[in-house]
Amino acid sequence: MSNLNAQSIPLNDADDRETAVTTPGSPTEVKWEIVAQTFGLTPATIIAGRLQAENIPARAWQEGAGRALGLTVGILGTGYVAVPEEYVEKALEILEEETETETEIE
Repeated sequence: MSNLNAQSIPLNDADDRETAVTTPGSPTEVKWEIVAQTFGLTPATIIAGRLQAENIPARAWQEGAGRALGLTVGILGTGYVAVPEEYVEKALEILEEETETETEIE
């Protein structure tokens, strides 16, 4: 009896194995790196949006307890922005450019 939902990869065909491994939707582990810390979630969300506008996957979050209590300072009030490790260098360049631009305006 065959299982129609089972996915099998032929052992004798390397091309099929490679295609199956690189096919979108296959489970892959993504390691996220923190590229910015802010006072609260709102600035972190703005930074994440800026990175996303540059086609960099980004996430913003704050510790659950800090968010529930409405904290914007201290460890629980810290907002975090993270990107996949392969985008860290590009994200840091963009954030550095933004900081330099803000300094020139002041």
